[in-house]
Amino acid sequence: MAVLQSHRAEMLSIAVAVVAIGVGTAYYFYVTRKPKGCLDPEKFKEFKLVKRTQLSHNVAKFKFALPTATSVFGLPIGQHISCRGRDSLNEEVIKAYTPTTLDTDVGYFELVIKMYPQGRMSHHFRVMSEGDYLAVKGPKGRFKYQPNQVRAFGMLAGGTGITPMFQVARAIMENPSDRTNVHLIYGNVTYEDILLKEELDNLAINFPNRFNIYYVLNQPPEGWEGGVGFISKEIIQTHCPAPAPDIKILRCGPPPMNKAMAANLDSLGYSSEMQFQF
Repeated sequence: MAVLQSHRAEMLSIAVAVVAIGVGTAYYFYVTRKPKGCLDPEKFKEFKLVKRTQLSHNVAKFKFALPTATSVFGLPIGQHISCRGRDSLNEEVIKAYTPTTLDTDVGYFELVIKMYPQGRMSHHFRVMSEGDYLAVKGPKGRFKYQPNQVRAFGMLAGGTGITPMFQVARAIMENPSDRTNVHLIYGNVTYEDILLKEELDNLAINFPNRFNIYYVLNQPPEGWEGGVGFISKEIIQTHCPAPAPDIKILRCGPPPMNKAMAANLDSLGYSSEMQFQF
């Protein structure tokens, strides 16, 4: 009887070991052999628009399907894509955009687009309907991100320049091994111009000790409690990490804003190594 029990115990130990090896092997292949992305940096590929959600009179969210429900887009954090379309004169136009989705969002990618009256690519998105296709090429961009590469990011965004900031911030917060803090200042003209406000506020609610956001409006509504005017040196000093070797300030917005922010950062003592412009 004792021999039989010993044999059963030995077989159970072997079975447990086999299962453990199998699980470990599966995990190894999962983390080391990520699925190949759908993007091609050299040629445009077409993706079908499966859902269009109007967010305001001139802003919409476009959801595009990938080839399969388990496909990944293949866009590194903080990089962007080139989109090709036709303007109102039917002439080809190409413009860069940053998706708000990550590669953890399998089977699709999303773009939040503000459509300007005279924008050439804006016209293409304005007339797009569900079932249409968008030509996309990428990835593009100089930004290279690794978890915990800095202690903290300061982010200065204006208007549609929020999309790369949101993508980076979301990737940081959703990675349990990334302890980077994010301090975002987001400037707009009016309250209605704020993009992704619900998503940004949710990050602040879910990660109160690691994600901070400060809104600045040039034309604030009555009772506004955020910043007023433009993003100033004083606002940067108050809401961004101080100059240090282990921090970086990211900026993205209209050219005049980028120029003004670079001057502000320089005067506050942020070296060129501490700054990055998308």
